[in-house]
Amino acid sequence: MPYTFNNADDERAMLDAIGAASIEELFASIPEALRFQRPLDVPAAMGELELTQHMQMLAAKNEHAGQKVCFLGGGSYDHFVPAVVDSIASRGEFYTSYTPYQPEVSQGNLQVTFEYQTLICQLTGMDVSNASLYDGGSATIEAVLLCISATKRSKVVAAASVHPEYRQIIETYLTHLDAELVTIGSPDGVISIKELEAVVDDDTACVLLQQPNFFGCIEDAERAGQIAHDKGALFVVSCDPISLGLLKRPVEYGADVVVAEGQSLGTPMQYGGPYLGIMACREKFVRRMPGRIAGQTVDRRGKRCWVLTLQTREQHIRREKATSNICTNQGLFALRAAIYLAALGPAGLREASELCLQKSHYAIEQIITDDRFELAFQQPTFKEFVIRDTQGKVAEVLAECQASGLLGGVPLGSWYPELADCFLVAVTEKRTKFEIDRLADSMTRASVSSSVYSV
Repeated sequence: MPYTFNNADDERAMLDAIGAASIEELFASIPEALRFQRPLDVPAAMGELELTQHMQMLAAKNEHAGQKVCFLGGGSYDHFVPAVVDSIASRGEFYTSYTPYQPEVSQGNLQVTFEYQTLICQLTGMDVSNASLYDGGSATIEAVLLCISATKRSKVVAAASVHPEYRQIIETYLTHLDAELVTIGSPDGVISIKELEAVVDDDTACVLLQQPNFFGCIEDAERAGQIAHDKGALFVVSCDPISLGLLKRPVEYGADVVVAEGQSLGTPMQYGGPYLGIMACREKFVRRMPGRIAGQTVDRRGKRCWVLTLQTREQHIRREKATSNICTNQGLFALRAAIYLAALGPAGLREASELCLQKSHYAIEQIITDDRFELAFQQPTFKEFVIRDTQGKVAEVLAECQASGLLGGVPLGSWYPELADCFLVAVTEKRTKFEIDRLADSMTRASVSSSVYSV
C-alpha cells in the first residue's frame, strides 16, 4: 500500500487515536479503483525565483478571453466592464470589508447593499431583493426551496431548456427531500406548452423557466406562468439581466420569484467564477428569502441610515426558523453590479441589449451562408443561438476557430446527447463586425478542409 509513515510508532499512534485497526481499514470506504496505488512523485523544492518562473509557465498555457475573441456563452459572457466598476470596487473600504454586523461602522457597505437591492427590484419589477447569493445556480435552488416551503407542495416542474447545471443542482438538493423534479421537454428549443399543461397539477410547488433560455431562445413565459398560477403553483423565472434592457421585466408576465446569474453585470468571466447570485421576489415571500436584506431607516437625529433588516440564517435566528444555510454573500460582486447598473442607467442598458441582439442576428446570417451550418431552432433569440453542423463534426469546427484565435462556441453534446451535432454561440456588445466575420470565415475554412480531406 502507498500509505506509509516515516515512523511506525507515528502510524500506530494515529490509528489508535482515530480508532482504526489499520491503514487499510481507514480507507475501506474508498473503492479500490479510486485509490492512488503508488508513492507520490513529488519533485524537489524550488527557490522563490524558480517557483515564480514555473508558475508563470503553467499560467501561460491558459487561453482566456483577453487573448482570444470570445463567443462562449451558457452562463458566462464576455461583456464590457466600464473602468468605473474596477475603480470603485477596488477601493480598500469595499474590497477588504467583511459582513456589516455593526451598522454604526458599516454604513457605506450597508448603503451599497441597499442600493443594489433597489436596482435589482427596478430591473426585475419584483418587490424585494436579498443581498445576493453565490451564483445563478444556487439562487435557482434557493428559489425552488422557497416555493416548496411556501406552498407545502413537493413537485418542481422545470423546462429542459433551463441551464442543465442548474437542474443538476436542483436534483442534488432534492435527493434527500420529499420532493421531485419533473423536466419538460424542449424539442423545438422552447418548453412544450402542451406537455407543461399535462404535468402541472395540484401538487406542483413551482414552474421554473429560463428567459431567454439556455439555447438563447425566447420562451412563452406569460403562458407558462398562467399555467402555473391556474394550479396554485408559483412561477420562478431565471433571467439574463442584460436582456431586461429590451425584454419584458419578469413581473410583467407573472413571475413570483426571479433569479439570475449576475456575472454579466460588471464582472469578468474569471475562468468561471466567483460570480453573483441574484434573487428577488414578491413582498409576501420576504420572510422566506435566504441571506440578508438591508433596509433604510433614520437614526436618533433623524438622519438617513441603513441596517440589516432581515437575517434569516441559523447564525442569527433559531435553526428551525432559518430559511437557508447561506453563510455569506457575494457582496463585492453585488457592489460591482450596482456600479455597473448605475453607470449605464436605463438608456445604457437598453443600448447594450440592442447591440447584443443586432450583432447576434448578424452572426447568424453570416454563419448559415455556408450550407454546412444551420440554425438548430427556429425561434426568436436574444444574444445566444444554437448552430447545427450537418456533418456532425463540432469538435473539428471549434478547433479550427481556436487555431484562428477565436473561442467559437460551447458544444452541447455532453448535456444534450440529441444535440451532439450542435454548439452554442454567444455574441455580446463587445464583438465587432470584423470579429464576427472572422468567426464565419473560420467555420467556412473548417467546412472546406473537411471536404478536401474527405476527397
